[in-house]
Amino acid sequence: MALKVLSEHRCFEGVQGYYAHASSEIGLDMRFSVFRPPQAESQRVPVVFYLAGLTCTEETFAIKAGAQRAAAELGLMLVCPDTSPRGANVPGEADSWDFGLGAGFYVDATAEPWAKHYRMYSYVTRELPALIAAEFPADPQRQGIFGHSMGGHGALVCALRNPDVFRSVSAFAPICAPTQCPWGQKAFGGYLGADTAAWNRWDAAALVRERAFDGRILIDQGLSDKFLAEQLHPEAFEAACAASGQSLTLRRHGGYDHGYFFIATFVEEHLRHHAAALR
Repeated sequence: MALKVLSEHRCFEGVQGYYAHASSEIGLDMRFSVFRPPQAESQRVPVVFYLAGLTCTEETFAIKAGAQRAAAELGLMLVCPDTSPRGANVPGEADSWDFGLGAGFYVDATAEPWAKHYRMYSYVTRELPALIAAEFPADPQRQGIFGHSMGGHGALVCALRNPDVFRSVSAFAPICAPTQCPWGQKAFGGYLGADTAAWNRWDAAALVRERAFDGRILIDQGLSDKFLAEQLHPEAFEAACAASGQSLTLRRHGGYDHGYFFIATFVEEHLRHHAAALR
């Protein structure tokens, strides 16, 4: 199908919309959201892709983060895809909250039965940016990416592997070293198979040791995050950046947890980080 408009809503003199299309990478219909700032009525504008975390959808960030006011001021388009394919009907995909539905981990699966549809990496780095540039007044030469938790992992990996596509990157409480944590090991074992050496291509801490990003990476992490010690490992990414000379600002915030009140507190600073890089 062609681009389908699900709904559009006036918001800070721009438009918050929800859309669907038939994805060639995924092989199924995919949904995504777009905030068009008021500047997009007269010109192409920079676009920042946001990758949400486990159990989220294309609606979560738009509803909970409160990002539209700052994006309207800065003239940034915000795009948020869904977090996994829907309707693949893979056996077991709905059995747990941290694998399968709502948990695509932004990788291209190579293990069966996931390889046919679970191709979120190629969807986010190739198909969706091309669709946005074709259907919306976005400037494909000025693209950034950020995300939260599983989506923070995705944003770091997508930017490190595609510096020609994304000129800026940031993350909230990202899964920094998925090969070293239970969430990542479960996802990679299922989607990528038993060859753990192949997992490093999808591990931000491993990637940044080999290829620095041309620009500063911004990460915010709450110190009251219940997932910090076991799942997130920002210290591993910090050490890898120090080893490779990657410019990194890693801010640790006392009292903040893993949720969207934390994201809403700092989202404007992330948008300003992207706006500065995409001028």
